[in-house]
Amino acid sequence: MIETHPHEPHEGVGGKLNWLRAGVLGANDGIVSVAGIVVGVAGATAERTTILTAGIAGLVAGAFSMAGGEYVSVSTQRDTEQALIRLEEQELTTMPEAEEHELADIYRQKGLSPELARQVARELTEKDALQAHAEAELGIDPGNLTSPWQAAWASLIAFSVGALLPLLAIAWTGVSLRVWACAAAVVVGLTLTGWVSARLGDAHVGRAILRNVGVGALTMVVTYFVGVLFGVTIG
Repeated sequence: MIETHPHEPHEGVGGKLNWLRAGVLGANDGIVSVAGIVVGVAGATAERTTILTAGIAGLVAGAFSMAGGEYVSVSTQRDTEQALIRLEEQELTTMPEAEEHELADIYRQKGLSPELARQVARELTEKDALQAHAEAELGIDPGNLTSPWQAAWASLIAFSVGALLPLLAIAWTGVSLRVWACAAAVVVGLTLTGWVSARLGDAHVGRAILRNVGVGALTMVVTYFVGVLFGVTIG
């Protein structure tokens, strides 16, 4: 009997990666955008209420914007996948032999011998024609289509959680330390999201973290001095 690897799931991976991707991107955007808002406002005024009001408004607007964007984007992707599956179903009904030959050609091009490719195509078609053709021709699993609601909720929650890091850091510290406390919280948060995104994409962890932290640092520096200049102008 062949042993399986419990740490290597083969079902439902697409859906999980979908909401994980949305979650990581949402958290990352929440950290950077709200940090930019509160640091920028802190550069213009020392009023805690003004800073928190701007930060909370940015959190709410950003969370709903991210969720809406994910919903629209993933809905479009799902509609496209469903249209392709319907077309494949029609072709399987009207020209089954041609479709089986097409499937055999796909496996032959992947390196199987012509005879084995025909056998594989025939057996897979007999078991579940739509599943076999959708996965081989379209790269789609008909039973595991992307979920727009899943992506939207993951993005909304992750953005909110990420945004809370700079918001709470700048709210709970004194005037002289609030910008530095916010910067420290942002570095910690972006290090974590950079690590997670690198692990999900099998990328270099150090480069992913450096990119994340670099973008966040640049955002805070630019917005802080914009706030300082604005505060000087109206002060």
